[in-house]
Amino acid sequence: MSKKALIAMSGGVDSSVAAYLMKEQGYNCIGATMKLFQNEDIGLSKEHSCCSIDDVEDARRVASALDMPFYVLNFSENFKEKVVDKFVSCYENGLTPNPCIECNRHLKFEHLYNKARELGYEYVVTGHYSRISYNETTKRYELKKAADPTKDQSYVLYSMTQEQLSHTLFPLGEMSKEQVRELASSQNFINANKHDSQDICFVVNGKYADFIENYTGKNYPEGDFVDLEGNVLGRHKGIIRYTIGQRRGLGLSLKQSMYVVKVDPISNTVVLGYNEDLFTTTLQANNVNLISIPEIAGELRCKARPRYNAKEAWATVTKIDHDTIKVVFDEPQRAITKGQAVVLYDEDLVIGGGTII
Repeated sequence: MSKKALIAMSGGVDSSVAAYLMKEQGYNCIGATMKLFQNEDIGLSKEHSCCSIDDVEDARRVASALDMPFYVLNFSENFKEKVVDKFVSCYENGLTPNPCIECNRHLKFEHLYNKARELGYEYVVTGHYSRISYNETTKRYELKKAADPTKDQSYVLYSMTQEQLSHTLFPLGEMSKEQVRELASSQNFINANKHDSQDICFVVNGKYADFIENYTGKNYPEGDFVDLEGNVLGRHKGIIRYTIGQRRGLGLSLKQSMYVVKVDPISNTVVLGYNEDLFTTTLQANNVNLISIPEIAGELRCKARPRYNAKEAWATVTKIDHDTIKVVFDEPQRAITKGQAVVLYDEDLVIGGGTII
């Protein structure tokens, strides 16, 4: 009896090749596209969205070419609550969220995973560039970086549980993007040369503040830019427009470059400082999920990445309580930002991670 897999198909080349590889391995597959929102509900035209009609049709045509049943699953209510509303709330409260992590946490590996189990499918398959293995010594499933470091997506997958890892497959983990496109071309997939999505799927052209204002119907009040001593430097255009480390778009005429070092929703102020003021050695994170180990006992020496594009740096990690850790870097790190994730690594192995508070 063949193994059964539900393929999460976005309409892009990665998930299409993942589907092909699973079929080649003899899996009984169905394809599913998650309908995450109605474009008009969030002010998007179809060409900007990973939920567009064109993307759904691309996924459907690939599934048909592979002789796979295909379904569109409506998760828009869950997506609104768990991803979009949280995204908005974070910016309103002076945080900088990572909605891709929340989508993976709540949609792909919770709701989609549950749907697969409900339908009797053993595995969820996605086009993520990462790897999963089982450690016979520790008796734990492990999440590892992709073989191609330029495409590695392990950072946004750190919240996966042991159960989810045991029922998830990442067939692209050992491949490069060039190999994926070549394979798609060899199969004449319609999306073989389709551009990768760069922006957050529900935000047009990276204009987060415009999206938030349109979505909520609110006007976010102006307030003061202040320096670290509390001196007023000018007026900002609403705290949702600023994040730690930002220099451009401040609209101020200053004698030398200044950067956002704090966003204070209580006083409605944005605090500016100089580049050296952005560096710190310590952070705390909660909502911690551990993968390769069951708990942190004593001091854990590892490398930590405090945002998606940051370089890993050596740090010492200690447990504060059951859900909170303290990370102390050997060298100061720039622009550590509340709301982002810190992910812990042992070489290519993901130890775990949490949300910076």
